[in-house]
Amino acid sequence: MKRFSITVLMSSLLLLAACGDDTTSVNNGNENQNNNATNNEASQNDSEATTGESKVMRLAVATPEERSLTKGLVRFGEIVEEESDGAITVEVFPNGQLGGDREVFEGLQMNSIQGTTISTGPIAPFAPRFSVFDLPFLFPDSETAYAILDGEIGTDLLGDLPEQGVIGLNYWENGFRHLTNNEREVTTVEDIEGLDIRTLENDLHIDMWRELGANPTPMAFTELFTALEQGVVDGQENPVGNVTTTNFYEVQQYITKTNHIYNASPFMVSAAFWESLTDDEKTIIQSAADQARDHQRELNQQEDIDAFAFLEEEGMTITEFSEEESEKLFNAVQPVYEKYAPEIGEEFVNELLEAVEQQ
Repeated sequence: MKRFSITVLMSSLLLLAACGDDTTSVNNGNENQNNNATNNEASQNDSEATTGESKVMRLAVATPEERSLTKGLVRFGEIVEEESDGAITVEVFPNGQLGGDREVFEGLQMNSIQGTTISTGPIAPFAPRFSVFDLPFLFPDSETAYAILDGEIGTDLLGDLPEQGVIGLNYWENGFRHLTNNEREVTTVEDIEGLDIRTLENDLHIDMWRELGANPTPMAFTELFTALEQGVVDGQENPVGNVTTTNFYEVQQYITKTNHIYNASPFMVSAAFWESLTDDEKTIIQSAADQARDHQRELNQQEDIDAFAFLEEEGMTITEFSEEESEKLFNAVQPVYEKYAPEIGEEFVNELLEAVEQQ
């Protein structure tokens, strides 16, 4: 479906550009940026990330210890401590110990947290152009995603972060998102209608599920298991690694391989912490981030394979959309492109679609 899909998207956007307004910025919740000041613990700023003779990096992530993203942070820490001869020490806080994605991003801004990897969806309310990577069915496979993320477009987007007090070093991988629920097997697009689905706290994600007839409920990842267990929502959508390592399979019976969004997960550090580093230390941090990225991507690819096998063993019903249903799903979410392309910037979206087509 790759060639057809990208061609259809580009044609639609060109038509939209001929009829529509100029570019505006995605709002996605920017009004909440001032909430940073409401966290009264921020004044601790955690000792300017230094203690004694060592500079301390606190890395926070919402995922559990077993998840590839957490393991990537651990690997990053090992490399940094070794290469810096202990001048920089790294502490990893998994499982949302220091908050959900939004709280962690705000922690970076305040330098109470020095590093993290977060999916692009929760970043978009702070840096709106990051919404482009959450457009549905943008990337047909991981290899295409890597080429774009590690190339000029990905690098250009990281340049939007410093004005938010954050430095983006590269992109890790959360993976392709799939739908789970505890109500019924989803084998057609129509089966999605009426399901109460937890989504990321991101307007684009919310609108996508509305287009499919679901009732989207934005919620922090750290609250999700309890919401599923108590029936607050019928289901959720996440990379399969999150389904296994967070035990969603205990409260969800059905999973459908929708592959509706590929989740890049930028690795970021606090700008205040970054500026406290020497040039040599910055080189160590960047090199460690690149090595950890490659390690984490490999882990995540294997994690996907192992996770589906595990879920089958645990008795979850695993469904794969037919080619026809995948096409229907793709067509159903086109209004998301029509709404968000002008807000992100049609020229930028078209540039990205052309780059994907050329891979």
